[in-house]
Amino acid sequence: MKNKINIVNRKAKFEYQFLEEYIAGIQLHGAEVKSIRAGKANMADAFCYFRKGELWMKNMHIAEYKYNTVISLSPNRPRKLLLKRRELKKLEKKVKEKGLTIIPYRVFVNERGLVKVKVALAQGKKLHDKRQSIKARDTKRDVERINRIKL
Repeated sequence: MKNKINIVNRKAKFEYQFLEEYIAGIQLHGAEVKSIRAGKANMADAFCYFRKGELWMKNMHIAEYKYNTVISLSPNRPRKLLLKRRELKKLEKKVKEKGLTIIPYRVFVNERGLVKVKVALAQGKKLHDKRQSIKARDTKRDVERINRIKL
């Protein structure tokens, strides 16, 4: 039951340099899972923070499921991310010490049908780093165009 659900925060790769990546579970209600499987989620403004030793994700918008009959939840409510305890302690230590941040990057459905979130320990890029990213992307696009023309 492998679905092709792949919701990505594209702006995150441009704004941040990823140092480490982790795959975390996410605590959702049934209607939210159905909405994600329908592709009705947005991660553009999402961020992670620690509260009482637990990792939470805020501002991930999951649209209300069309056929939901039970109570409706806030689309932007905080959602708990599920990681192993030693991973949580390691991340919390790095965030406090070095001033790094945790960015949710991608939401997907794994082979077992569970919704997972790929989070990254990230460091903000400076303006010149962003310019280098733009330059690398443009040169890659130009090379692909030239290769297509030659074929």
